[in-house]
Amino acid sequence: MSSNKLTVVANIHAKADQVELVKAELEKLIDITRAEKGCINYDLHQDNEDPAHFLFFENWETRELWEEHMKAKHLADYLTATEGAVADFTIHEMSQIG
Repeated sequence: MSSNKLTVVANIHAKADQVELVKAELEKLIDITRAEKGCINYDLHQDNEDPAHFLFFENWETRELWEEHMKAKHLADYLTATEGAVADFTIHEMSQIG
């Protein structure tokens, strides 16, 4: 198994009238994801100036374990629950260099 840790930064921008729905659905992901194999940390943040902007900062033991997370039922449930409520979503896979 690869020993290269993967850092993921996920930016979620809710539609202005859907902020509370998206926030509630994102919060549901935290405990279940933190319990997943390979999850080092899974931290949700909300922008102080733009409450519609959420950011997950995640670290995973390997990219393969993160890929398993991305196939999880709770993520599919989140996507269903927030369909039409998210304006923009980006994922950045990062490697720590220092």
